[in-house]
Amino acid sequence: MKLEGKAKMLRIHFGEDDQWEGRPLYEAIVERCRKLDIAGATVYRGIRGYGASTRIRRAHLLALSPDAPIMITIIDTQENIQRLIPALDEMVSEGLIAVSDVEVIKYVHQRGRHPQE
Repeated sequence: MKLEGKAKMLRIHFGEDDQWEGRPLYEAIVERCRKLDIAGATVYRGIRGYGASTRIRRAHLLALSPDAPIMITIIDTQENIQRLIPALDEMVSEGLIAVSDVEVIKYVHQRGRHPQE
């Protein structure tokens, strides 16, 4: 699949401690994206940030329980992003999900070729 032109970018913001069914939320979201054949997802770990709760989240090298801010960025067609949103509504109990229009220059994806991790 070649994706060029208009697309949607979805960004999900939450904390590193957030869980889904006993696993880190960021792992669960990436796996759900893969199952839905979303073009790709990238997880970013922040240094410091806060959201609606105004609780400052920060990464600590020596902390026993770090709660760094996490952001996942996903870019795909509008249709594929719309298929993903109901799953995210179920999975993300506290956080921010933002969708914006983007222009994609080039993306090539070969379906059915998921290397084993």
